[in-house]
Amino acid sequence: MQKYKVSFKGQNIFVGIDVHLKTWHVVSITESGYKLSFSQRSDAKVLFDTLNRKFPDAHFKSAYEAGFCGFSVHYKLTELGFENIVINPADVPTSNKEKVTKTDAVDAEKIARALKQGQLTPIHIKSKEYMDDTNLIRLRSRFVKDLGRMKSRTKHLLYNQGVEYPERFQKNGTRWSRNFIAWLRNEVEFLSEEKRTLMLLVDEVENLRKAVLRITKEIRRLAVSPKYKENFELLTSVPGIGEITGMSLLTEIDNDLGRFSNERQFASFLGLIPTCHNSGEKTSNGMKTFRGNHQIGPLIVEASWVAIRNDRELSNCYINYCQRMKPQTAIIKIARKLACKLFAVLKTRKKYVHQ
Repeated sequence: MQKYKVSFKGQNIFVGIDVHLKTWHVVSITESGYKLSFSQRSDAKVLFDTLNRKFPDAHFKSAYEAGFCGFSVHYKLTELGFENIVINPADVPTSNKEKVTKTDAVDAEKIARALKQGQLTPIHIKSKEYMDDTNLIRLRSRFVKDLGRMKSRTKHLLYNQGVEYPERFQKNGTRWSRNFIAWLRNEVEFLSEEKRTLMLLVDEVENLRKAVLRITKEIRRLAVSPKYKENFELLTSVPGIGEITGMSLLTEIDNDLGRFSNERQFASFLGLIPTCHNSGEKTSNGMKTFRGNHQIGPLIVEASWVAIRNDRELSNCYINYCQRMKPQTAIIKIARKLACKLFAVLKTRKKYVHQ
C-alpha cells in the first residue's frame, strides 16, 4: 500500500503556551478545529520539533502571557520561524468555568482559542538594544527602595533600644550624613553590650549607597551618549523632568515615540487615563487605570509636583483643579498634561518653553 505524506503547507496552526520555569503546557489548534495538547520541557527547539513532526510544513502562530521570562522565549520562537506575540494576562478572554477550574491545560487552550479567533492584542516587544539600559535604571530603582528599607530598619532598631538623637541630628535633613554614620558606629550605646545588628545595617546602607552612586554615574554616561543625547535634552527642557525620569522614559519606550500614534496612546502607556463606567444615560470616571507602565508612570506623577512649582500654566491648572477635587486627584490630571507636553517635544523635536 502506498503511503502519502500529510502536509499542512499553507495552513496556520494556532499555538497557546502556558510558560513555566521547567515545563510548558502547549495546546495547538488547526484551522479546522483539531486540538493537540501536551506538556514538554521549557525549550523552544523541542516545541518546534514536536509541532513540525505533527503538522509538517505548517505556519505556526503562537502566543504566551507576559511574565517572569520576559521576551527571551519570544526571541527564541521567532528565530525558529514562529509568528509569536506576547500578551497581557488580563486580556485573555476567560469564562467563569475557566476561572474556577484553572489548570495549565486550560490556560494554554484559552490562549490558543483566542489567538485563532483574533481576540488577542499583543504588547510591545522590547528591542534587544535597549534591554540592558532599561534593566540598569530599574535596578537603580530597586536599590533606592532597598536603601529606604534599611534606613527604616535602622531607625526602628534605635527606637527599640531607647536611643535618642543628639540635638545636631534632630532635623531629618541632618541624618545619614557622614557625621551621622560616624555617630552610629562610635557613639551609640545599646541596652546590650554588643551592637552587631546596628553595624550590619549601617554596612548595608553604605554598600547600597555606593551601588546607587555607581549606577547613577552609568545613567549620566548614557544620557550624553549619541544614542540618547538629543531626546534626553528635549525631555529635560520640560519642567519637572530630571535625568533619572528622562532616561527612564527613553529606555522604557526604546528611545522611539513612533509606536504611539497620538497623545492618548502615550498617556495610556503611562497609565494616566481614568477608568470609565458607562451604563445607559449614566457615565462616571474614576481614578487612573491600573494598566500602564509601572516603572515610568509613578515618576511622571512625582515630576508633576515639581512642575507645578516651575511652570505658570501647570500651576494655574493645579489650583483650579484643587477647587473641585482633592490634591491627589488634581496632580494626576497635571501628570496627564505633563505627559502630553513630553509627547509634543519628542514629536515636534522642539524644546519646551516655560510659561
